[in-house]
Amino acid sequence: MPDRSVRHRSRTALAGLAALACLGSAALAGCGSGADGTTKGSAAERRPSPAAGPVWDPRPKSIAAVGDSITRGFDACSVLADCPEVSWSTGTDSSVRSLAVRLLGASGAVDHSWNHAVTGARMAQLPEQMALAADEDPDLVTVMIGANDACRDSARSMTPVADFRRSFETSLRKLRAGAPKAQVYVSSVPDLKRLWSQGRANPLGKQIWKLGICKSMLSDADDMGAAAVARRTAVQERVVAYNEVLREVCAKDRRCRYDGGAVFDYRFTGKQLSQWDWFHPGRNGQARLAEIAYRNVTSVRPPA
Repeated sequence: MPDRSVRHRSRTALAGLAALACLGSAALAGCGSGADGTTKGSAAERRPSPAAGPVWDPRPKSIAAVGDSITRGFDACSVLADCPEVSWSTGTDSSVRSLAVRLLGASGAVDHSWNHAVTGARMAQLPEQMALAADEDPDLVTVMIGANDACRDSARSMTPVADFRRSFETSLRKLRAGAPKAQVYVSSVPDLKRLWSQGRANPLGKQIWKLGICKSMLSDADDMGAAAVARRTAVQERVVAYNEVLREVCAKDRRCRYDGGAVFDYRFTGKQLSQWDWFHPGRNGQARLAEIAYRNVTSVRPPA
């Protein structure tokens, strides 16, 4: 039979192992150890705190939209004009069935949604829009911005990634200052190179492009020389970098959900593009954006 000193060392070792196990899981289980080496705490105490994980209500009751020309429905109804009634986020057009219509119903989309997006806006203008959205105290804020940061007169003029990040972080702080519990759904920036490849098949669209739409990507649309290809590639890479910023910054806010790159990955065709500029989404494209948003907002889990 083991002597008393051996039994004492065994009990000491077991107690030490229990303490180490508790330390390894304390953040989740909230356990503690008593003098005898056993763990203590009720089952409720051992459950993860609700505040530790993301908070997401898949059925918000009000929506505010911020962003740029896409959220304003630019060129979806007439040439070079906004058409917010077909906005993927807050529009009322029955053929689009916006996110607001799908979540709130037709009358709810009128009474409980607000569109603060501005055609031509870049990320630097988003903090101001977020402050306006916060004043509405919405359950959900949708964000789609970044295309104009890449769509500049030249690739050299694109918004630096670090500046893009700072402005987005400032935007979320502005929202949290006025509407701390508002959820945020962040759309990825569309694949501008994909839109160029689809739209350049339309002669009328290319004529509209010459008025100055997204020159960094769309100028000299049929030029396949090395310099033009390099320019488009630089724009494409910058959009990818912007989307990574959106993902990273959103991940730090427990009430923010990024679309997982769904809009960037969507394979827009001519059917989804504006019949006037063949670059912005038309009614059909707006409806597809609404479908993507609704699927991601109402999902129990965030996009992968």
